[in-house]
Amino acid sequence: MAAPNFAFVHGGGQGSWVWAETIAALAMQSGGAANCLALDVPGCGTKRDRDTTAIAFDDIVRELLADVQAAGLRDVVLVGHSQAGMVLPRMVEFAPGLFHSLVYVTCSAPPPGMTTIERMGDGLHGARDDQVGWPVDPATSTIAERFRVMFCNDMAPAEADAFLARLGSDMWPMSSYAYRDWRYDHLGAIPALFVHCLQDMSLPSPWQERFAEAFRVDRTVRIDSGHQVMNTRPQALAEVLLRDSPA
Repeated sequence: MAAPNFAFVHGGGQGSWVWAETIAALAMQSGGAANCLALDVPGCGTKRDRDTTAIAFDDIVRELLADVQAAGLRDVVLVGHSQAGMVLPRMVEFAPGLFHSLVYVTCSAPPPGMTTIERMGDGLHGARDDQVGWPVDPATSTIAERFRVMFCNDMAPAEADAFLARLGSDMWPMSSYAYRDWRYDHLGAIPALFVHCLQDMSLPSPWQERFAEAFRVDRTVRIDSGHQVMNTRPQALAEVLLRDSPA
């Protein structure tokens, strides 16, 4: 693709702002040719002030699609991070002709019938085969302590402090945490790449491998980074997006 079109969907508790470093890296590496659109889920980023109590899960999907269409983008490489794995399959299901390919950046894929909260569970990593778990005990740690380990393990202390200071204002609609009707069978029809983050303390490597399989990806590319690869290794992620996005 001579002038690739990228649309980015952020993860839980974050907003479109999280993609700034990667979009800047894409602009530099592509000589300004890459067209980038960072989307916001209702309640996040530029949409923080929205009342999301009545927003159903499919309403989130339709709004994101409308934002892509309003930007005039076509043949889009749709890139999602973490919790965005919940909406990318649905976006493709609703508008298959809009997207060129998918890139899952350490994304999660809850199984049909289970909520994303149930998949995360309430124990430690490795305690149960059916739960992702947490890197520190949620019963004895604060959410700030958990986020520092989950998101900032490959950041310098000052960088981690600055990142954590930005969290807390973005919240996906509650419908996304109660949803259970996940669908993946249709994904084999669209090229897809999974970006596996080797130092991820939010979604451990074995879980990323399981999620990549659920997403029916064609290939996996590994980056030596933590969960927030778009912030800590933006140049590496941009290189992957330009070089390895499915053709």
